[in-house]
Amino acid sequence: HCFGCGVHGNAIGFLMSYAGLGYVEAVKDLAASVGMTVPETRREQQAAERLERDSDLYALMEQAMDYYRGELKKSSKAIEYLKGRGLSGEIAARFRIGYAPDDWQPLRAAFPDYESKALVECGLVVDHEGKRYDRFRDRVMFPIFSARGAVIGFGGRVLDRGEGADPAAHDSPKYLNSPETPLFEKGREVYGLIQARDAIRAANRVLVVEGYMDVVALAQYGVGYAVATLGTATTAHHVQKLFRQSDEVVFCFDGDAAGVRAAWSALEVALPVLADHKAVRFLLLPQEHDPDSFMREHGTAAFEDLLAGARPLSEFLLSGLQARVDMGTLEGKSRLLHEAKPLLKRVAAPALQRQLMKRLAELAGMTEEEAAPLLEMRVMAAPGQREAAPARGHRPMAQTLERTLLKRLMVKPELAKRLPVETLDGSNSDTLALADFARLAARPNSEAILIEHFRGSEFETLFNQLRSELLVLSLTPEQAEAEFPDVLRSLERRYVKSQLTALQRKSEQGSLSGEEKIEMVRLASRLNALDQPA
Repeated sequence: HCFGCGVHGNAIGFLMSYAGLGYVEAVKDLAASVGMTVPETRREQQAAERLERDSDLYALMEQAMDYYRGELKKSSKAIEYLKGRGLSGEIAARFRIGYAPDDWQPLRAAFPDYESKALVECGLVVDHEGKRYDRFRDRVMFPIFSARGAVIGFGGRVLDRGEGADPAAHDSPKYLNSPETPLFEKGREVYGLIQARDAIRAANRVLVVEGYMDVVALAQYGVGYAVATLGTATTAHHVQKLFRQSDEVVFCFDGDAAGVRAAWSALEVALPVLADHKAVRFLLLPQEHDPDSFMREHGTAAFEDLLAGARPLSEFLLSGLQARVDMGTLEGKSRLLHEAKPLLKRVAAPALQRQLMKRLAELAGMTEEEAAPLLEMRVMAAPGQREAAPARGHRPMAQTLERTLLKRLMVKPELAKRLPVETLDGSNSDTLALADFARLAARPNSEAILIEHFRGSEFETLFNQLRSELLVLSLTPEQAEAEFPDVLRSLERRYVKSQLTALQRKSEQGSLSGEEKIEMVRLASRLNALDQPA
């Protein structure tokens, strides 16, 4: 327990919060620290075998980082480049910045077995048509760390070349990243998270920028809570990882057309992972600046002022939609709802979704009741009023038997052991989610494992909605257990009726076997029993 801020919990929760790990990862880390092994399923055993193989790759990456850092100390041009960008030796050391020499095979000095396949597997060396050479040459090297602090990849930036440089060198990309490897997946990792973690926690904010140098430069000027995506568009995994660290994520992009597109892309991937207690904002810099150049020209205070004015996701979304249409015409206002519908349906935060629908109706010059069917949404009824029915042809957010069961299982997961899986014969998303949940919930310690399992899955939005409903219901474990048999009875009745109907149709065609006739009688008897009061 921290008597300063009031945060408390156990070792597992601390590691999940501090290191940004999932539940399973945190348990395995703690077990390894005391020489214990977590029991594995067959699939997890295969993952453990891969991890054992990958441990050698981690060692190679660590060795490569040490080599690059040593080479930086020997390279006057690389040192001058970093000094010219305003970086101190302290910041360079904090981010473990290094330098890859301008040669084809400099890593031979670090790895006597330069022909090892492992060097290719971890992305340090390229093997092309029998010729082997270093992937990174004449670049400032930025190590990329996992949440556990292991080196998993590198980002290399070319040095600014003056007159007389080889013109062919300018054909190389400004930034070159490690390829996808067993250790490194660009869509899941961010640069600078290890270094930014304490500052993120202090500010309860994480700033997402585009480049490695932006992160380092901001840290140099005292803005230590910045991270960067790794040469790829923002993904839902990025947003989820950052939400584990902070309640507020601010995306900062250049103010040009490419920056606006990147910001809109980040908005779209954030919608399904939003929660009402989380915030996403957007900051577009003046077009002639990136965070590095703005900070060097205007200083920290000016940048913090810009950051304070970052636009909330709702404002950025609504203004972006309005820019697509002519709001001065009835046709434009109608098209606004058409453009908004697919985005609004992806918003996982229930209260925000409701507020957005209300504002869109106002912009379109309609009431909520008029706009709701066009947006395929429902209108919340006022006290004493009936809820407005959805328009014909639009699928309501119905409380299916599967969703009713899921909420009871979420409150008391051990009930999953009593769920007859054979009755889950449908293939819709609710049925698949229930089957997946029930399979995992039957295991020990399932409550925490389930939280991790469904994060980032196709069912995450559904579970976020159900969790929000449970906050309103205040359903206790005792209530869930008491109501569970009635819901199971309804589920079994639906299953028996569907089986009986199928056999009756087959009987009308005269193709029933003797066993099927007996089964039809049994099903009819069972359905009659289920129709009787319990």
